Amino acid sequence: MKKIAAIICLAIFSLPALKAQESTFNLGDQVVNIGIGLGSVYAIGSYYTTTVPPISISYEKAIVDEILEKGVIGVGGYVGYTSYKYHYIFSTYDYGWKYTNIILGARGNFHYPLVDKLDTYLGMLMGYNIRIAKEFGTFGTDVNPDRGSLALAGYLGARYYFSEKFAAFAELGYGISYLTLGISLKL
Repeated sequence: MKKIAAIICLAIFSLPALKAQESTFNLGDQVVNIGIGLGSVYAIGSYYTTTVPPISISYEKAIVDEILEKGVIGVGGYVGYTSYKYHYIFSTYDYGWKYTNIILGARGNFHYPLVDKLDTYLGMLMGYNIRIAKEFGTFGTDVNPDRGSLALAGYLGARYYFSEKFAAFAELGYGISYLTLGISLKL
């Protein structure tokens, strides 16, 4: 997490030295992202398998412009979903849990154009992670691993516009997945 924070700080302080391009995300613009994640943040380890890959949908509206000349701040909402299971087999024990994670949150992004047709940004998410767990098997524990927690994430992203309203996007960071790829539609 410290490395991501250092990269984000470095990116922010080096922006004034870059020559800005024409912005693709302007005051009042609204964008919807639909993505699929590669590399689940939750299903880590040899006993975990992903049953539904991380998927997400987010909405963003540009609310402030002309920051560092061409920079724009956008805010919006986020919903992420993934499902996975932990399965352990040892001797006569065959048990595990099926997990579902749903992240509901708000996002804030700082956009700064670096290349034509490419909307580059860095952002933060703050929300709530709902985790639902169902036990299966013969181990016989009465553990209830359902729980919720605060969801915080930082990420770097880019949208490449193929037309005025349609783009492909990628986000690298920490959220429901390490890398999210998908499409963006400008409303």
